[in-house]
Amino acid sequence: MDEQARRTYWRKNLRLMAVLLTIWALVSFGAGILFADLLNNIVIAGFPLGFWFANQGSILVFLGLVAFYVWRMDKLDAAFGIHDYESDVHHS
Repeated sequence: MDEQARRTYWRKNLRLMAVLLTIWALVSFGAGILFADLLNNIVIAGFPLGFWFANQGSILVFLGLVAFYVWRMDKLDAAFGIHDYESDVHHS
């Protein structure tokens, strides 16, 4: 891969990480702390929504973001012709 392709790949990777980390920060800090009082007016399964986000919601969102990152990076790697060593070993 030439230098320009490496820079483009890295820039796309950093942009993806920045967007996903921003979403995670907004959900965990925003929903769990800043907007907890407002969200606590909504009750789901007997628990206030702000409490739920602070305890389980931000973790579930984080896991979803990690899964999305893996899926998206697989597509980005394929677009730039980057192959994982393990996948090469298993497919040989």
